Amino acid sequence: MAADQEPVYAPDQLKPGNRKRGRKGAIVCAVILLMFFWGNHEGNTENIWIVVFALGLVGALIVDAVLRRSGLRPEDH
Repeated sequence: MAADQEPVYAPDQLKPGNRKRGRKGAIVCAVILLMFFWGNHEGNTENIWIVVFALGLVGALIVDAVLRRSGLRPEDH
């Protein structure tokens, strides 16, 4: 019965990723998003979405850093 309830993972899911590269990639994406702030669009709807997505990326980085510092990590690894 216990074997039926165990999660199934592909071998590549358990490989650790490069956390520093992921953080740098998120920061670069946020900067690129903010570069579109000065585009050829009219109105502020596009500006609001661009800022929200950029802040979401930075917010995810902050939450990840806080959770890792407090010791919360995935249970499966």
